[in-house]
Amino acid sequence: MAKHLDLEEQEQLDQIKHFWARYGNLITWVLIVVFGSVAAWNGWNYWQRSQAVKASTLYDEVERASLANDTDRLARTVQDMQSGFGRTAYASQASLLAASTWQEAGKTEEAMAALTWVSQKGADDAFKAVARLRLAAMHLDSGALDQASAVLAGSMPSAFAGLQADRRGDVLMAQGRAEEAKAQYQAAWSALAERIEYRRIVEVKLASLGVNVSDLPSGGAAR
Repeated sequence: MAKHLDLEEQEQLDQIKHFWARYGNLITWVLIVVFGSVAAWNGWNYWQRSQAVKASTLYDEVERASLANDTDRLARTVQDMQSGFGRTAYASQASLLAASTWQEAGKTEEAMAALTWVSQKGADDAFKAVARLRLAAMHLDSGALDQASAVLAGSMPSAFAGLQADRRGDVLMAQGRAEEAKAQYQAAWSALAERIEYRRIVEVKLASLGVNVSDLPSGGAAR
């Protein structure tokens, strides 16, 4: 009986050897790919967490430099964030904060550069939209109307449609194109929700152009 079992075991061993000889390399590579993918995924998650922690630390430094109005340290830290952590939301937030600080300090060129970076390389479309609106306002204030119009060209997320139309209206008014501005203000008023206080400002602009908002479709009023 023992000899019979030995022969049976030998036959099974031969079958295993034959199977492994035929499929062993394939199985090995499949396992390498599977475990390699798991390791890569874990490594990616670790890298993402590590990037977020480092970016958060630098953002705190940006806040401190901004509060201290230390524009030189602010410039260095923002540059580090943009170059090393540009894909994070912290880099976009830091650049927007820096732009405000520089603008208040009269450093218009630096402020515009920070806003331009966010408008082109921001972490998401919402940050890009905020940067574009602010950049357009700066161009408008400086009288660079063509640049302001160019910045506002193209679509923005729907949540910013009203503000985009309002800013376009401001540019058109500055260009002496009142009728076109009126159309933009009407679009802005319709797009903005009633609960948004800025809608009252658009109403004032429309009133100055002889438009009674009660005659307009309710648009965003119900939202």
